[in-house]
Amino acid sequence: MRSFIATNALRTQGGFGLGLLSLSRRCSSTFQQAIAASLPRTTWTRDEISDIYNQPLMELASAAGSVHRRFHKPSAVQLCTLMNIKTGGCTEDCSYCAQSSRYSTGLEATKLSTVNSVLEAAKIAKENGSNRFCMGAAWRDMKGRKRGIKNIVEMIKGVRAMGMEACVTLGMLDKDQARQLKEAGLTAYNHNLDTSREHYSNIITTRSYDERLQTLENVREAGIHVCSGGILGLGEVPQTDHAGLIHTLATLPEHPESFPVNKLVPIKGTPMFGQEPVKLEDIVRCIATARLVMPATIIRLAAGRVTMPESEQMLCFMAGANAIFTGEKMLTTDCNGWDEDKVMFDRWGLEPLQTDASRITVEPSTTHHDHIVPEEYHDKKSGEQLQSYG
Repeated sequence: MRSFIATNALRTQGGFGLGLLSLSRRCSSTFQQAIAASLPRTTWTRDEISDIYNQPLMELASAAGSVHRRFHKPSAVQLCTLMNIKTGGCTEDCSYCAQSSRYSTGLEATKLSTVNSVLEAAKIAKENGSNRFCMGAAWRDMKGRKRGIKNIVEMIKGVRAMGMEACVTLGMLDKDQARQLKEAGLTAYNHNLDTSREHYSNIITTRSYDERLQTLENVREAGIHVCSGGILGLGEVPQTDHAGLIHTLATLPEHPESFPVNKLVPIKGTPMFGQEPVKLEDIVRCIATARLVMPATIIRLAAGRVTMPESEQMLCFMAGANAIFTGEKMLTTDCNGWDEDKVMFDRWGLEPLQTDASRITVEPSTTHHDHIVPEEYHDKKSGEQLQSYG
């Protein structure tokens, strides 16, 4: 692309030619470096990520698709199922969440599900092709929940015994709690940052951004995969806040194993109800940028996918997304069903991504996915989540 632009710039007279030459110089730096990457890097600056995010959309999506094919099998998409194992009654004030006790959403709080009921749901998910089973509980943190964590440990062990990845999202964790989950065999822990640091206080006041980052550090140090992403459509400015969210995650000591991209599902009774929907182009930009700066990370279409036509979902896959939530429900909101997704997979030539579910991270720098990663990478490397956000 660089040579094409430069050649045509030299052939063109006047300001238009100078404009193309300027574009060539700009693209030949950060953007081209991202396109040419053979290894993930954690030294991105905010300006570099903003520069990538604001590239012409066709160029951005195409470049992301190219990088995706270098690090992953392009037709492979991971199927994940998310179950709400403890509904409602949360004391947090997350302004998008149906499960907050501060808002009148008509949701009835429940106790923690039994181990047997969760494992039965996991069995059904596996029979329908899901590779990862995720369990979410509407808690601020795990303090004083010894019985709860004991039952969750049994859930994790049961899911892993089925040959599936196990992921949980339980709010804030301390180091000892993370260690217990690691010993149970937990594959990944989901704790989203939701949005950029700058916009965060407009969405949540009961937990700080740094508290969320501390949980991610505790999870990573325990040797559990980090699953962390955001929710698009929270009244943010996409050009700055999406870039800010990606920058925070892309400059952690190592990139998250997975990056969920949620589209806000407005719930009546929450402050976010009536919020203008995020635009498709902003979703694609976010996915494509994340793919370019975190090339080995799994990018997951999460909440809100049910509102996206199949053609929009395919644009996201082509721009670098390679995982979805599928099944009966996404915590408290609707989800695309297994049968519907099987039809989509057949129509577009997609196949379920089969990861090595019997292994989890021992060292934070180790990855265990069967996607295609350059050989030099192998050599070199030898938020509390509520409502429906995974």
